[in-house]
Amino acid sequence: MKNAQTKGREIFESWPVPKALFELALPMIFGQLIILIYSLADTFYIGRTNNPLMVAGVSLLLPVFNISISFANLFGIGGGTLISRLMGAGRDDEAKKVSAFCFYMTIIAAGLFSLLMYVFMKPALILFGASNDTLIFAEQYTFCVIVIGAVPTILAMTLSNFLRSVGYAKQAGFGVSMGGIINIGLDPLFMFVLMPEGSEVLGAGIATMLSNVITCSYFLVMIYKVRNSSVLSLSAKNILPPKKNIYSVFAVGVPAAIAVFLFDLTYIIIDKLAAGHGDIPLAAVGIVLKAERLPLNIGIGLCQGMMPLAAYNYSAGNFERMKEVVNYSRKVGIILGFASVLMYEIFAPFIMKIFIADVQTVELGTHFLRARSLATPFMFMCFHLVNFFQAVGYGGKALALGSSRWIVFNIPLLFIMNYIFGMYGIVWTQVVADIMMTIVSILVYKNFERKVVLDNKIEIRD
Repeated sequence: MKNAQTKGREIFESWPVPKALFELALPMIFGQLIILIYSLADTFYIGRTNNPLMVAGVSLLLPVFNISISFANLFGIGGGTLISRLMGAGRDDEAKKVSAFCFYMTIIAAGLFSLLMYVFMKPALILFGASNDTLIFAEQYTFCVIVIGAVPTILAMTLSNFLRSVGYAKQAGFGVSMGGIINIGLDPLFMFVLMPEGSEVLGAGIATMLSNVITCSYFLVMIYKVRNSSVLSLSAKNILPPKKNIYSVFAVGVPAAIAVFLFDLTYIIIDKLAAGHGDIPLAAVGIVLKAERLPLNIGIGLCQGMMPLAAYNYSAGNFERMKEVVNYSRKVGIILGFASVLMYEIFAPFIMKIFIADVQTVELGTHFLRARSLATPFMFMCFHLVNFFQAVGYGGKALALGSSRWIVFNIPLLFIMNYIFGMYGIVWTQVVADIMMTIVSILVYKNFERKVVLDNKIEIRD
């Protein structure tokens, strides 16, 4: 298997970097946009009820959903980037075993998460900021999307990472997009046709859960189809890779999971602090935290295309190509970031009115969205370099950068600026924190580039 021909290998080795990057990134960007649309669809349709309490209740699930993403990152990024690096080093047998190991570990982790949320759902949602008025809606949505849907949701994200890691970005992007489109179609059916009035949130939760089940089924079928032309395997016979590979999965996956957990913790704190200012500000910031995700999701898709290219060429010793991948993807991301700032500054009130007609919520949300959007280019720079270090196996550096962004800058500033400036201090925190973190991230990367790449002091992290 060591010298097996894997479909898409030429993308990593010989295609011009812009062409290779967009071949891998565009399907993922499109998929991320569909994810954004269907995550906004629930908020949009629920907003048609013109009930801020329903909107606030659904918004409380975002931190819980982000925890599920952390499990997907643990094995999807930890395993996926290792698969790319093993391919670059010509060790396809080990890559096959890594994919099977991560597949079964994902199922176990997602099952445990589902069980814990079932047992501790009410206290968890109260901790996240649910009030007596919003708790019932948060519980309905959480039960469908997380308690019932955790395994297919998390497994689908992991398998998408696997396909992308071996060059099947189009198939990965199609699966993600398909699930989003199905959810958009099922939402109004379950919310306004099949469910009685007052149960719109429950209907949205059922629609989202079913779409994730269908998406997971697609990825399982797709990986089965490409098993003979790729290093991917779901066979229990390949479930135990070498111990050093297991260590490497967790060395990158755990920092990736912790980064999402800290991101999630920040959202929990935002919700908790916003709830202290009333249900209307909570509903407004809940919409903003979703509406602002357009450039973030595009940036995530761009990084998803960058990561396997950087990982493969790093392990193959092609440092110049690796640097070209990093530099080109960074330039594209920054340009898109500044373009998004302009878009939000102009269209913020119109974006808020799409989701809800309540005048006070729209007015607050407009100010919040304009303020938070200023962080977009700096936010991209921060997670772009974190993703790069994950790709090349430097989980420690990725963890240091990712955790510093939240623990050192963002979270302390949230409390300080909320104390000084109130609700507006909360929404201005992101831009202040990300400017500081961008400076730190660039310095860390330049030091890595000088010591590891320019001096050829390469260390293959397998």
